[in-house]
This record gives sequence, structure tokens and C-alpha cells, in this order.
Amino acid sequence: MTPVPYAVWARDAAEPRFSEWLRQSAGADWDAVVAHPFAAAITTGEADMRRYLEQDFQFVDSFTALLGAAVASADTFEARVPFGRFLGQTATAQEKTYFHRALEALGVPPGEPAAPEPVTADFRALMDEARTGQDYPVIVAVLCVAEWCYLGWASRAAGPPPASFVHREWIELHEGPEFRAWVEFLRTELDRLGPGLGADAQERVRDVFARAVRLEYLFFEMAAA
Repeated sequence: MTPVPYAVWARDAAEPRFSEWLRQSAGADWDAVVAHPFAAAITTGEADMRRYLEQDFQFVDSFTALLGAAVASADTFEARVPFGRFLGQTATAQEKTYFHRALEALGVPPGEPAAPEPVTADFRALMDEARTGQDYPVIVAVLCVAEWCYLGWASRAAGPPPASFVHREWIELHEGPEFRAWVEFLRTELDRLGPGLGADAQERVRDVFARAVRLEYLFFEMAAA
């Protein structure tokens, strides 16, 4: 099914946010990510996190480089600041520290990274493609998928938090006021930029967004196998 162009979709949308058009264009893949059984198992402390975190840790370098590309390619100073803040305070500090502690607790020998799964390699390639392209809306689209999807499943956590810090802190990293504000910033940037793009550029952003969502789904499928 061919996605409806943004200009057509926006005429009838109750809330014509460009980011919402992107999310809806991703179709069933978006729902499959945020409601994935493996993600649900994280929120209850039942997921086997070793393979998942071994693979997810391999995104840290590409994700950090993509944040740096966002700082470099953003079209306003006001946009650069949140990317720089997140890069310094969260991506390189809290999350990386978590990975080291969690992988150690899961019995992963330090300095012995697992071989990347095909989906891991494909997702890193997409991040690197966005980074080297220096196309700011495309960069934001990839970052937005990575963060918004995770907020989507983490915000579904119900009941008492898992006893294991491996599960509990992973949820906390992707939920809460600060992370919600970060996701809203990414969405707002897409909302600011998207409507002013030409139809071909809008489609390019939509395609990258949809590819990233699909890879998120396949990543959870890999972790659950």
C-alpha cells in the first residue's frame, strides 16, 4: 500500500504533526515494536537480556556519532544545544555506564564483544548512512525512531519495577520526564522541518523512518529467538 503524501494526509488529520504522519506511515511495524513480547518481558523482568544487550551495546558508537552529526548539521543554534546536552549527559555517561555494569552482571567477559547479528549490522549501516549524508531531517528521523519506539514500550510498564537492575534501569533510561522531553524535542524538530520540505524530501524522510522502525522490530525478533 502506497503511503498517503503528507500534504494530503494533513488536510484531514486532527493533529497534522509531521512526526505523526511518519509514525502512521510505518503502519503495523510501529505497533509490533512497542507491543513486542520481548519488550513486554523487559518490563516484567522476565526477558533474557544477555544477547539483547550484547547487540544493543554495539550501537553506542554509531549512535553517538549520529548525535554528533545532528549537532553539526542542525540549522539553528537552538536545535544544536539539546543534541549536545544529550550527547554529553546521557548517551556517553548514563547509558554506557549501564551497559558495562549490566553486561558484567550477565557474565559477559569484558573486552570480548559478540559478533554483530545481521540486523545489528543493518541498523548500524542505516545510522552511518544518515550520518555521512549530513541531511538533518534524515538524521533526526533515525534518532527519533530509536528513542520514540523505546519510550513507546517502556511507558507501558505497569506494576512494581523489576527487582533486577538490568531490567529496571533499562526501563528507567527510556521513561520519565527527561526522556519524554527529549523525545518530544525530536518530534518537534521533525514537525518544524517536515512540512517545508518538498514532496521528494518528505518521502526520503518517510522511507528512512519506516526502515528504522522495521529494523527495531527485527532487532526485538532477534533478541526473542
